[in-house]
Amino acid sequence: MPPRILVVDDDKAIVKVLTAYLEQSGYQVFPAYDGEQALHALRRERPDLVILDLMMPGRDGWEVTSLVRADQSLAATPIILLTARVEETDKIVGLELGADDYITKPFNGREVVARVKALLRRVRLDQAPNAAPHILACGGLKLDLDQHTLTVDSAPVELTRTEFNLLEALLSNPGYTLTRDELLEKAVGYAYEGLGRTLDTHIRNLRRKIEPDPDNPTYIQTVYGVGYRLTGS
Repeated sequence: MPPRILVVDDDKAIVKVLTAYLEQSGYQVFPAYDGEQALHALRRERPDLVILDLMMPGRDGWEVTSLVRADQSLAATPIILLTARVEETDKIVGLELGADDYITKPFNGREVVARVKALLRRVRLDQAPNAAPHILACGGLKLDLDQHTLTVDSAPVELTRTEFNLLEALLSNPGYTLTRDELLEKAVGYAYEGLGRTLDTHIRNLRRKIEPDPDNPTYIQTVYGVGYRLTGS
């Protein structure tokens, strides 16, 4: 069965273009034109991934993302947000709500397909049996790779898929500086110019969740001009 993609945008021309690119790449595509239709399609079709426009009448992309992440039966569905808005705060809100990726309009159809492939590959890797250590720990951090959970000083902390992958990469290489491109490859599945600010947003969100003082991080240290490394014991 080909992967099933739900494309949601109130602009039918955009849905048509994305559908053509995705179907040409072997995906099965379901269209929706507003947030309410998107939620019905999610529950009915159980797609493998959602491409979701942010600015829609009625339920917008932020609300749909929030509702999906709050629904246990849908929460693991990968979401790529699509929007003409380029403000950094919009990206931060979308990623904080649990979106996995973010594409701005106008977009290149081939790039969208590449992002879809990379995100689906990440999901498959996340679900694959892991022969590596099942629990990674550093200081008060304990990341369970089987249960896909994190505790900080024994308290459970919710992470998005990308945050989990970033923390796994850092915990797997304690004391080692990972470059920005290395982290992007491990956490997102690809790296390209311009994605660095998205990485910084994910790191900032992660610090807020795991650091006693996010402004003076104990665990995730910035190595200026290179990337990030995990410290602590």
